[in-house]
Amino acid sequence: MNKFSLYGIIIVQIALVCYSVAIITEQRKKLVSVFVLAFLTAGVLFDITATAFMILGSSRGLFTLHGILGYSSLVGMFTDAVIVWRFYRNNPDGTTVTRPVHLFSRFAYIWWIAAYVTGALLVALRHV
Repeated sequence: MNKFSLYGIIIVQIALVCYSVAIITEQRKKLVSVFVLAFLTAGVLFDITATAFMILGSSRGLFTLHGILGYSSLVGMFTDAVIVWRFYRNNPDGTTVTRPVHLFSRFAYIWWIAAYVTGALLVALRHV
């Protein structure tokens, strides 16, 4: 495994932790806080970085099935971050998250986890 792929794998683990902390906190409390925003934004930044490293380290090209799944999940989480930031900006602290925002966050996270798991399985099966 080349160094770019290895860096991408390490960084995507950090993105997983950041996304998980942000989304689980928002889902349980049904509130958007600076804490949620910080972890969600960090998750997006780490995810973009990890994706760039994985592209650099890939010998299979940009448009594989997993690549498209990964890009779409990154777009979903980026869109979720934009939606959550707008919600926070337009609502005072302590405002319960609206149902559409709450559901979009959940589905974007589930889609991202699906991309994460398929990537992990592909790496594991490739090295068996």
